[in-house]
Amino acid sequence: MRVEPIKLHNTSNLIKQYRENDESIMQYFDYSPFHSYGQRVKDLQKRSFRREQLAETLHAMNEEWGAPTSTFENIERLKQDNSVVVIGGQQAGLLTGPLYTINKVISIIQFARKQEAELNIPVIPVFWIAGEDHDYDEVNHVYTQNQTKIKKVTLAQQVDEKQPVSSIKLEEKHMNKWLNQLFTQLNETQHTKTLYDEIKRCLHESKSMVDFFARVIFQLFKEEGLVLMDSNDTRIRSYESEYFELMIEKQPDIAKAVYQTYHSLKQSGYAIDLEPEEDDAHLFYLHENERILLKRETKDLWVGKQNEVELSTDELLEAARKSPCLLSNNVVTRPIMQELVFPTLAFIGGNGEISYWAVLKKAFHSLDLQVPPVLPRLSFTYVDYALQKRLAKLTISMEHAILNGVDDLKVNWLASHANPPIDAITEQVKLSIEKLHQPLQEIAGDIRADLSGLAKKNLAYLHKEVDFLKQQMLRALEEKYANEIKSFDMISNQLHPLGVLQERIWSPLEWMNNYGFEFMKPLIDVDCSFEEEHYVVYI
Repeated sequence: MRVEPIKLHNTSNLIKQYRENDESIMQYFDYSPFHSYGQRVKDLQKRSFRREQLAETLHAMNEEWGAPTSTFENIERLKQDNSVVVIGGQQAGLLTGPLYTINKVISIIQFARKQEAELNIPVIPVFWIAGEDHDYDEVNHVYTQNQTKIKKVTLAQQVDEKQPVSSIKLEEKHMNKWLNQLFTQLNETQHTKTLYDEIKRCLHESKSMVDFFARVIFQLFKEEGLVLMDSNDTRIRSYESEYFELMIEKQPDIAKAVYQTYHSLKQSGYAIDLEPEEDDAHLFYLHENERILLKRETKDLWVGKQNEVELSTDELLEAARKSPCLLSNNVVTRPIMQELVFPTLAFIGGNGEISYWAVLKKAFHSLDLQVPPVLPRLSFTYVDYALQKRLAKLTISMEHAILNGVDDLKVNWLASHANPPIDAITEQVKLSIEKLHQPLQEIAGDIRADLSGLAKKNLAYLHKEVDFLKQQMLRALEEKYANEIKSFDMISNQLHPLGVLQERIWSPLEWMNNYGFEFMKPLIDVDCSFEEEHYVVYI
């Protein structure tokens, strides 16, 4: 395995400045992401955490998912007063969801190892499964490649309610059909049967999408000591009870801080996909099995954004104390809850998450907390030997294929193999036809005014016929060079699918099928700099 960095060219100004440690954006954070973490450790030592209870909760959760021994060893180390965590999270996508989830896990494990060696204290990798999220359509599918076509294989199970993903019970009939449909798309390898059997076992032992996600993750990361947590688990909700109370009491300060910071960032020219209001509660309430986003209408009245529910402050506080499972966090309060629960050395996130975190500094300060170091996750594109050969044969640069795709190169290549060039000859013929047709148009107009329009239509018809012939010739050319065209399409689908980075579309399924569950294990041991934007991983 060889790993090489490349530069991305389409990052936002906010992320570009953040990576460069520019004060224009760093003023919205408490720590630089790339510098020494000694100060963060000192700051964490001033706080106390309910480590025994947290460890007990995490142990019970991970035990249900069949976690490996290394995970329980790390949970035990979390009880030590000087231990810290490196943490990040994602929704529970089928078969882990897109590769960026795997890339995020690798980032968490790598950085935890690196900091433990430098700081000489226990640093535990933790992955926060966002089980309370309710965007089912975002997690209910996997993309596959059938020849040169990209196909979306969606789980047929219908979910009508806006319920948390971890509450969705898997229907074995639909899951089996979905899984079999996926595997019919794969080439048979020495790993296929084992892969199918293990995934089938994970599925059989899972009640929810979160369970399935967790079990597959542990198949991929058995020896790294990764600790998983479902943020919608009833046990962690009970643990968070007092923190929900704190957020309810501090809602005016949190909401005002986020609202003001957002507008400050907006005035400075930063684009953030968030539209906060000063009456936002930044909390969800579970009502009739649906997550309802709340706002605070008056000092003593909390209502759903669409008036689905009404609660007094006392009723909401009572829910936090006695039924915390009714409450969950949104994109603003989830980072705050994470900071209250875990001794966080660093949070690892994608570019979108970093943008959200930029609005949170004053909200954290209103609860006497600091924004932890926010580290951009590692980003990878995986390239196997067969794909490397295709690129070399067509003399395509890796960087161009990853960043831009190869559709433009395919068109140019095809045109270059037409002798004489079809496009140029077609345009010449059209110009000749126009020149020869001009006297007919003039005579037609002189004879009768309406014939002038007919003459123009006649010219357009002639152009259309020439274009038709052009398309037929191009089609014949594509048939002649079908293998080369297929190579272009396969390169595009693998490295720039649907116009984005590979990690945004593909799941790890194809790589697991070709190389086994541990296909990324060598990558975990590579010392990748987090200051690089993207890496190409040559398998």
